[in-house]
Amino acid sequence: MDKAPTMDAPTMDRRAAVARLMELCGEALVVTGLGSPSYDVHAAGDRPENYYLWGAMGGAALVGLGLAQAQPERRVMVITGDGEQLMALGALATIAVARPSNLAVIVLDNEHFGETGMQGSHTGRGIDLSAIAAASGFAQASQLRTLAEVDALAASLAAPSPSAGPRLHVLKVHAENLPRSLPPRDAVFVKNRLRAHLGLGTS
Repeated sequence: MDKAPTMDAPTMDRRAAVARLMELCGEALVVTGLGSPSYDVHAAGDRPENYYLWGAMGGAALVGLGLAQAQPERRVMVITGDGEQLMALGALATIAVARPSNLAVIVLDNEHFGETGMQGSHTGRGIDLSAIAAASGFAQASQLRTLAEVDALAASLAAPSPSAGPRLHVLKVHAENLPRSLPPRDAVFVKNRLRAHLGLGTS
């Protein structure tokens, strides 16, 4: 039997939530999923630590894993959407096995596929990505519905002591299409800007 949608429960403003994360998480390296998460992060302020993914749907969490492994002294935060993370459920198992202590995956969950017409997604029918992450072995996994909870999360993510492993936090946000704040589209530029910021060679 179909599960009932859950959007009658409280949700928060996605741009405000992302702005608070970006403000409080300091110099974290940030990987964004395609579409609205990239627009939200860019709206909070473009910076060389941001690595925007324009077309690699399903790849954000694993790109974040690779970056966390390559830069173990830096905090890495993936900000992606429910549709993209649903496409890459296997990534959660891989991240859980790798156990990077410096990686946090933030899922902006509006329970819709916002980039293709706002069709309802699986998370609106009872699929809980934080429960999947917890069952996979993430050190922390939770679901947040208020900006006060986001503030507490950001403070935790910014703490100097590492966690016991990867974290995944689902932020339940309003289902709405906001004006787009478009990051640079030149993938080579975005890559080289991040590499230069990390003191690596560019090409």
